[in-house]
Amino acid sequence: MDDKFMLMIPGPTPVPESVLLAQAKHLIGHRSGEFSEIMAEVTAGLKWLHQTKNDVLMLTASGTGAMEAGIINVLSVGDRVLVGSNGKFGDRWVKVCKAFGLNVDVIEAEWGKPLNPDDFKAKLEADTDKTIKAVLVTHSETSTGVLNDLKTIADHAHAHGEALVLVDAVTSLGACSVPVDGWGLDVVASGSQKGYMIPPGLGFVAMSDRAWQAYETSNIPKFYFDLGPYRKSGAKNTTPFTPPVSLFFALQVALKMMQDEGLDNIFSRHAKLQTATRAAMKGLNLPLFAADEVASPAVTAVMPQGVEAEKIRSIMRKQYDIALAGGQDHLKGQIFRVGHLGFVGNRDILTAVASLEATLAQLGANGFTPGAGLAAAQAVLSA
Repeated sequence: MDDKFMLMIPGPTPVPESVLLAQAKHLIGHRSGEFSEIMAEVTAGLKWLHQTKNDVLMLTASGTGAMEAGIINVLSVGDRVLVGSNGKFGDRWVKVCKAFGLNVDVIEAEWGKPLNPDDFKAKLEADTDKTIKAVLVTHSETSTGVLNDLKTIADHAHAHGEALVLVDAVTSLGACSVPVDGWGLDVVASGSQKGYMIPPGLGFVAMSDRAWQAYETSNIPKFYFDLGPYRKSGAKNTTPFTPPVSLFFALQVALKMMQDEGLDNIFSRHAKLQTATRAAMKGLNLPLFAADEVASPAVTAVMPQGVEAEKIRSIMRKQYDIALAGGQDHLKGQIFRVGHLGFVGNRDILTAVASLEATLAQLGANGFTPGAGLAAAQAVLSA
């Protein structure tokens, strides 16, 4: 049936109808007073969401572009950096850093396991000459459904005294609390197609005072992603280059929806959806890839036994019009991932779980009781 497609992946995420309709408005000039009013409103909303008093800049880019912008604006060629890698996106930041000539020291953990803050502590404490210029961490590792202990890692960086804290918060911002000022985060990158509930196309970079100090000495070449002009233009509620005006219409509506819901309610909703999804998988005897203690509020990774992950995804897509995400790199074909991020509610979880139960039955999966997953999810959602 047409127009019944349902996204249950960690991005792009479902977009509310009011946000979709906002993009259908006639375009306005991005140098107009009307656009400046929208720019002022969304800038204030972004600061609210990031829990910061400092700059949150908007780029026409993906989350990867936002993180690249953060790196090249506060670091210099040859700088030593610590990069946490326990999944595909941690690996990506290693590649980006190396592409710009940084001296990369990788702190690794097995995919599906969290980064160990003590590993960062040891490296930072051993750096008596203060050669480490930055610590880079992926907060919510989308590829595995693991939430890293960002606060503790940031605390170790602060104890070092020199290292900046750069964060990929692409699937954590809007899903759980990321108090940028409270945790002393220097550069925080995110993307519009996740917790912001709008289509892809906007990247966001939060910058601390310490980050701007580092900007003054950064020597990595930059032009379009030079954040200085964005800051200067942003102070006048405008942009240095042509922005995606329709996405600003969408962002205005989405941020208003989020403010009406309230930060605490947003975070508790995601926590409940996460718990319900994981309870359902356990009820269906489907092994979870990450432990409950380190689970991401944005996505749950599942490693089915006795039935192929890709067959599950195929039937869910073809017969129930529900998209689940697959595994990446060496996990391709071994896991599937259920997104519960952004514009997702109780009905979405129950629908996905019921369809998954029907899919497992069709594939002849053993070891599960029909209805057990739905009952487990409902028990959480009705509590």
